[in-house]
Amino acid sequence: MLFPYIPFNQARMVHTNLLIVWLLFGFVGSAYYTISEEAETELHSPKLAIALFWIFLVAGALTVVGYLAVPYAKLAELTGNDLLMTMGREFLEQPLPTKLGIVVVALAFLYNISMTVLKGRKTSISLVLLLGLWGLAVMFLFSFVNPHNLVRDKINWWFVVHPWVEGVWELILGAPLAFVLVKTTGVDREVIDKWLYVIIAFALMTGILGTGHHFYFIGLPGYWQWIGIFSALEPIPFFMMTVFAFNMVQRRRREHPNQAAVLWAVGTSVMGFLGAGLWGFIHTLSPVNYYTHGTQITAAHGHLAFYGAYVLVVITMISYAMPTLRGRLSAPKTAQSYEMWSFWIMTIGMSVMVLAPDRRGHPAGLAAAPAGDRCDGLHGHAGPTGLLLAASGRWRGLPDRPDRLPVQFLRRLQRA
Repeated sequence: MLFPYIPFNQARMVHTNLLIVWLLFGFVGSAYYTISEEAETELHSPKLAIALFWIFLVAGALTVVGYLAVPYAKLAELTGNDLLMTMGREFLEQPLPTKLGIVVVALAFLYNISMTVLKGRKTSISLVLLLGLWGLAVMFLFSFVNPHNLVRDKINWWFVVHPWVEGVWELILGAPLAFVLVKTTGVDREVIDKWLYVIIAFALMTGILGTGHHFYFIGLPGYWQWIGIFSALEPIPFFMMTVFAFNMVQRRRREHPNQAAVLWAVGTSVMGFLGAGLWGFIHTLSPVNYYTHGTQITAAHGHLAFYGAYVLVVITMISYAMPTLRGRLSAPKTAQSYEMWSFWIMTIGMSVMVLAPDRRGHPAGLAAAPAGDRCDGLHGHAGPTGLLLAASGRWRGLPDRPDRLPVQFLRRLQRA
């Protein structure tokens, strides 16, 4: 809407960075509430928590102002990127001072909640959440590794992005979801703990091996085509999470007055499975990914996955925690009705936004390829139906040697 006053590259950078910052604020707030409740003790240092909030908020706002007010190359020069080159990569565009500030804030935050856990009750939910948060901080350190070799650069970049959204973030997702279900259903904690352990075990196993689906076409050996097959198992923990949520609600021992929070919790599991699980699965295998690279299908998957898995779990925590912080079990019926309407409006809107590019295809990356290199019918079948056709090899041009995909892909780029 503001183009050309704000160029697309700047708007996209602000959009993706604010998404991550918003989610991190939500994770931190959820952790403070969940850890304190589970440990049955006050936060180790509330003053430190308040100080970190303002430091993170001001640093984030200044970074966004820098993106919009200063050309990116000039911003890199002003912030010391020549001392340690970390800028210029998608999602990790932050200047060096901002990245260092994130590390300091993360370490202080982890110290605060770790000390809270140590001095209070230890539960499966708090330990899983703590493991996920420590993993988030550790994997971010790869953002400081930016080799000149493009292949090594992409490897380290994916060591941040993939273990976050398809690894440790799933632990951060599972713990608050289990916490809300414990509080709202009255189901025995032992039952929920068993479900949680199985879910996070599958999440870590499939998430770590599934990193291989990002290494198909960046110049790595052909065996990554086969390691990437494990990413097809990544929908399993999300499907288990869906079964878990419905199972706990059906086995509930009481009707909690906060039905809005229950709706958000169940919606998180369902939309997380659809967005992160199903929409990721349909284009994760290399013969399919070969043709969906650079299309809107990837963008659609990313939007629905972030919304379904992570945005909704933060809202779930807000819906449950805000009334209790005000001394009530739930919001008034009218307020809950507004919440439920907002859930359905947002979810339907996001689904339509995701299905539209999948149905139309918009193969932006393939549009530049020579006509002879395109697959017959791709433009008409770039949605889930087309992906199944690609997987079955029914499109002309599907490579006979999956291990040669990176070479063939690069040759096509050169010809284009």
